[in-house]
Amino acid sequence: MTKDLRSFLADVVKADPGGLKRIGSRVDPRFGITAYGAWYDKRGTHPALLFADVAGSELPCLSNLVATHDRMALALGVSVETLTRSSVAGQGRAAHPPVPVSGDAPVQEVVWRGDEADLGRLPIPVHNELDGGPFLTAAVAVMRDPESGRLNAGIYRHHVYAARRMGVWFFGSHDGGTIHRRYAEKGAATPIAIIIGHHPAFLMGAVSRVPGIGGEYEAAGAYLGESLQVVSALTSDLLVPAHAEIVIEGRILPDEQAEEGPFAEWPGHYVGGGMKPVIEVDAITMRRDAIFQDIQASGREHRLMGALPRIAGIHEAVRQKVPGLRAVNIPLHTRMHCYLSIRKQFDSDPTRAAFAALNTEPENLRAVIIVDDDIDVYDEREVSWAVGTRFDAAHDLQVIPSWNGPGGLLPTNWSYDAEGGRTPRSSSAVIVDATKPAPPVVFPPRARVPEAAIRAVDTEAVTDITSPRELPWQS
Repeated sequence: MTKDLRSFLADVVKADPGGLKRIGSRVDPRFGITAYGAWYDKRGTHPALLFADVAGSELPCLSNLVATHDRMALALGVSVETLTRSSVAGQGRAAHPPVPVSGDAPVQEVVWRGDEADLGRLPIPVHNELDGGPFLTAAVAVMRDPESGRLNAGIYRHHVYAARRMGVWFFGSHDGGTIHRRYAEKGAATPIAIIIGHHPAFLMGAVSRVPGIGGEYEAAGAYLGESLQVVSALTSDLLVPAHAEIVIEGRILPDEQAEEGPFAEWPGHYVGGGMKPVIEVDAITMRRDAIFQDIQASGREHRLMGALPRIAGIHEAVRQKVPGLRAVNIPLHTRMHCYLSIRKQFDSDPTRAAFAALNTEPENLRAVIIVDDDIDVYDEREVSWAVGTRFDAAHDLQVIPSWNGPGGLLPTNWSYDAEGGRTPRSSSAVIVDATKPAPPVVFPPRARVPEAAIRAVDTEAVTDITSPRELPWQS
C-alpha cells in the first residue's frame, strides 16, 4: 500500500487509540482550530486533531499530527528511543528517486481552475492573535531550477491575501529564493506547486538539508522507505505527489511584491515580514474527499518538525570534519541551540565541529555547545554539568560577530525603537567549548559508581516502608 496521509492516520489509530481526536462542532478558522491545540498543550498532551466542520469550507482540517515523539517515530519507522536519544534516525537510509505514474492520480480527482480556484474555499487557519491573516504552514512548495532542471522542495510560509493571491517568504539560504531570482532576472514568472496533505515522512524529506538545489523528493523517498509516486502538474512541467491531498498550482510573479505578515514563527515572537514575492494561483487540484493539513504555528509540532531533520543534516556535516563526533541534539524547546558530543583528538576539534554546525544552519543557530563523549547531549543536566565543570569563559568561549541576519526570524536580528519601528541588523553566535583538554593531557576523572555494581543491584530486595512501625529502631 502506498504511504500517504491516510495510511499514516490509520497507523496512528491502530498504534495509539485516542491519539487522533475528531472535533465535531463547527470551528472558526480564525483561532478556532489553534485554540484546541493550545488547550491540549496547556494540559501537557498533544493529540492529533481532525476538525470535521470548519466554517466557510467543505473540507476538514487536520492539525497537530506529529506533535509527539511517539507519532513522529511511528512515521519514520524507528523506536522512540532512537528518535529521542540519537542523531542518526534519518541516517543510513537509501535514497529512493521519485517514480512518475500514469493514469488518473488521486490528487487530481477534483480540479478548480481560474476564478473557481479560490483559496477561501480551503480551511486555512489564522493561527495566533496578532497574525496578519491566514497562513499555509504545512505546505510544501515545489519549483524547478531553470539552470539545472532539478526539482526543489521546501516548506515556506504563505500569507493568503485574496482569493487567488498569496505571498511567499524565502529566507536566508533557501534554495527556493535562488530559483525565483533566476526566473525573475529573466523577467519570467516562477512556476510553483504547493502540496498540502501527505505522510509526515514526505514533509521530513522536504525540510531536509540536502546539499545543493534539489534532492528533497529523493530524501522523502528515503524517509518513506519507498519511491514517491509523482504526476505532472496541470499548468506547468512540475511533478507533484500523486497521493497528496491538495495541490495549489500557480506562478510567482517576477516583478510584484506585497507586505507580508505579521506571523508568529517558531521562535515564538513576531518578527520578519516586509515586502515579499506574490503568487498568483491558476488551479487547485485535490482528492474527492480531501483533508487540509495544518501545522500549528509556533507550537510543539512546528518545533519538532523543524528540529529533527536538521539534527540529521548537522550530524552528517560535522562528521565529515570531525570523525570523532558521537551525537547531535537540537533541543525541542530551543532550535537556536545545538549540542555536540565528540571524542576529542585535537584541541581544534571543538571549533571545527562548531563551525560545521553553524554553516549548516547559519540562519537559525545562535549557540553551539561542544561536550565530551561521556556527556549525554539529550540530558540538559549533563550538558549543564559539563559547562559548569569543563568550560572556562576566558579560554573556551568564542563569539562570532555578525553571524545571523540581518533581519529574519530571530528577534535579536532587529533593532527596535520606542515608536514600535524596527531595523534589520546582524547578531552574534557563540561557541562554548565544554570539553576536556585533548590527550595526552590528564584531566581530573569523573566520579562514577561502577556499572557492574549498578547491574548487580537486587531490586527484589527493595520494599516500601509504609508505616513508622517498620522503621529499624521500632523493631
